[in-house]
Amino acid sequence: MFSPEQENISPSSTSSSKVPVKYGELMVLGYNGSLPNGDRGRRKSRFSLSKRPKANGVKPSTVHAACTAQAAKAISNKDQHSISYTLSRGQTVVVEYTHDNNTDMFQIGRSTESPIDFVVTDTVAGSQSNSDTQSVQSTISRFACRVMCQRTPPYTARIYAAGFDSSKNIFLGEKAAKWKTCDGQMDGLTTNGVLVMHPRHGFTEDSKPGVWREISVCGSVFTLRETRSAQQRGKMVEAESQELVDGSLIDLCGATLLWRTAEGLSRTPTINHLEALRQEINAARPQCPVGFNTLAFPSMRRKDTPDEKQPWVYLQCGHVHGYHNWGSHRDRDRLDRDRDRLDRDRDRLDRDQEEREQGWSRECPMCRATGPYVPLWLGCEASFYLDTAPPTHAFSPCGHVCSEKTAVFWSQIPLPHGTHTFHASCPFCAQQLSGEQGYVRLIFQGPLD
Repeated sequence: MFSPEQENISPSSTSSSKVPVKYGELMVLGYNGSLPNGDRGRRKSRFSLSKRPKANGVKPSTVHAACTAQAAKAISNKDQHSISYTLSRGQTVVVEYTHDNNTDMFQIGRSTESPIDFVVTDTVAGSQSNSDTQSVQSTISRFACRVMCQRTPPYTARIYAAGFDSSKNIFLGEKAAKWKTCDGQMDGLTTNGVLVMHPRHGFTEDSKPGVWREISVCGSVFTLRETRSAQQRGKMVEAESQELVDGSLIDLCGATLLWRTAEGLSRTPTINHLEALRQEINAARPQCPVGFNTLAFPSMRRKDTPDEKQPWVYLQCGHVHGYHNWGSHRDRDRLDRDRDRLDRDRDRLDRDQEEREQGWSRECPMCRATGPYVPLWLGCEASFYLDTAPPTHAFSPCGHVCSEKTAVFWSQIPLPHGTHTFHASCPFCAQQLSGEQGYVRLIFQGPLD
């Protein structure tokens, strides 16, 4: 069996080589290995955070109250990082930030300006192209958040709401939630907030969902506001930290990111391991119980393209078939059509996809259970897997396939949706899960010979 450690590298193993130390990676939930039209530049489905040649971190320094000359100078100085808290039209508090030799800063947001290291746009469930997301009015901040990584072991990563713009400033206007802390410093929340959830027991086979919290501009932890953009902050949770752990989820109100540490990635299946599992399934020559034709998962490069050998599943029961039209409750007259011709007919494959999206159900010929009938797709983003076990379960209703423990974990995670709701979603396409469990165990039929 392929070992993921053969391909992934932990931070300690790179410290003595020329390869930069990797702090970890951020993956956008809802994408199966890449953006629909491919990863381009700083806009991609995953972003690696590595030690910079020179530290670029910052830390709070001088506080200027009211509109003093020093405050105005701090804001206008493009070499000086600062955060401005507008309390009223006539009162602004400016906090200067100074260089920190001990940290590297990485900024995330919707803006394509140079200070943003990782450009993130709104995730649309099931989108097949980038154009699907462009018509959506974004709720993600242009400068959403920043991650500060310690340059020395154990390379701790901490998250803060808001990012510095091209002038190295962060502005919190009159309407933003803001306050003075007990030690005389200022703090605040961004409009739609940055939410974080740390899983219990890490990102392992024993992982359990944690509790969603909101992170402030200065990195403090709070309970959630009544609504996403309410001006009244939640209660401070002093016992919890903004330190990211393996499996931490970061929600930017429009896209959710998964943080994986370098150490955690070393235990994760690689794309090569998933490819080996795909070939292992295909080598077993699973058959369609109706057409008796051999089924096969398409190659990883064709992870979104239907294939005539594509396995399909009845989500109510888990029986795996090839594409056929048996049991359509919409049109019984098509039962007598040639099954072999239907298997090769791409147009009918697309038509059945349309039927699935419109909610027409099918009756399984094996057990007579009635429900959605969908193609199966292998989950190709290895970082979403909790273990290296074979892909034996499929999410409902999308049909993305992964290991059992991975399916169980994601079906239990309430992900933020919009500004006030939460629901479990498939990590590979962001579709809201349905059915009693949100997933189904697959039942393959082996070859008869």
